[in-house]
Amino acid sequence: MSAVVSVLSNGLRVVTDAMPESESVSLGVYVGVGAMYEPKELNGISHLLEHMAFKGTTTRSARKIAEQIEDVGGYINACTARETTSYYIKVLKEDVPLAVDILADILQNSTFDPEEFAREKTVVLQEISQSADTPDDIVFDYFQAKAYPDQAIGRPILGTAETVNAVGRETLDRFMKSNYTPSRMIVSAAGNVDHDAFVKLVSQAFGGLKPARGLTAATAEYKGGEHRENRDIEQVNLLLGFSGVSFHDKEYYASQLLSTLFGGGMSSRLFQEIREKKGLVYSIYSFSSSYSNGGTFGIYAGTGEAEAAEVLPAVCREIRRMRESVSSEELARAKAQLRAGILMSLEHPSARSEQNAGHLLVYGKILEKEEILQKIADVTAEDILALSEKIFSGTPTLAALGPVGNVPSFSDVQEMLAGK
Repeated sequence: MSAVVSVLSNGLRVVTDAMPESESVSLGVYVGVGAMYEPKELNGISHLLEHMAFKGTTTRSARKIAEQIEDVGGYINACTARETTSYYIKVLKEDVPLAVDILADILQNSTFDPEEFAREKTVVLQEISQSADTPDDIVFDYFQAKAYPDQAIGRPILGTAETVNAVGRETLDRFMKSNYTPSRMIVSAAGNVDHDAFVKLVSQAFGGLKPARGLTAATAEYKGGEHRENRDIEQVNLLLGFSGVSFHDKEYYASQLLSTLFGGGMSSRLFQEIREKKGLVYSIYSFSSSYSNGGTFGIYAGTGEAEAAEVLPAVCREIRRMRESVSSEELARAKAQLRAGILMSLEHPSARSEQNAGHLLVYGKILEKEEILQKIADVTAEDILALSEKIFSGTPTLAALGPVGNVPSFSDVQEMLAGK
């Protein structure tokens, strides 16, 4: 890897990953604060702040921020997750100084203009409503809430209409000042970028940031359970999941491989058995979501009302099979898929910038490509079987949304998982 890390005097970490053949640079500020840091009454404030950061500073209007980036053909956006909030820009190499200046401006000089604040709250409320009207989206929030009841990790990233409406400008400003601090922020760039020149730009733009004590991430205690909602729509959206692994667990790469071979592609067990052979679904896949202090492993399926009675029994049969055997061929295929995905992503500056920042936030260092690939190569069939036993023997979480009358009961699913 070509990544180089420097630490400014105020504790801000700066990382660059040189790709001299590129004409562009992807850069961003990655903040180690997200929904898991929010108390119940502030649920959604990280996402609201992400929106408001673009709505004007002491020197730029919201329109000017957009125009200055697009005047040079650049792209700017942001994203809120459970543990992080990221602000990123892609520009041609000669426009990096402008990009750094804009990122520094929106993250240090936002005014939270009252009119913009009221208007953007309405936009966020529309986003919350849109999510609620998107069954294959909101079912994941239902799943998360049942897996982690009454916990920050179980609350929606967008927040609720009640919590978003309750946030005032002063609260938003305090949240930003106390949590957007040097020790929690990574400035990362990848592409045609010179490290020393970039560090100088960042130092000039962010050197005035002062340390502060912000919120800490809440603990995550998996519980499990069922959320079932009858809704008059065409598809039944099913999500069956279990407690998974964290970024720091030794089984992390085994979990990624388990998800790949179980439901990660067209050759996976779930796709072949439940879609190709049985024709019960259009969409089915598994996922492994990791956090710093926990994780979930799940299976999503979208099916028709008539087929809903058969899907979960079929999934449970595949889960039981997964605990019994893993062939060398399918493990090799999963490793090839995961390895190729990693190597292909590293061809893109945006993926490199994001990955380097993520590694620094989670591990405090950048993992070398060779180290990651070796950890994947070292996973054995026995590791996969042991992890399958560990995950699938735990308490399940079931979320079902749509015409759910034919979906088996939660107790029946538990019995099917146990082979009864």
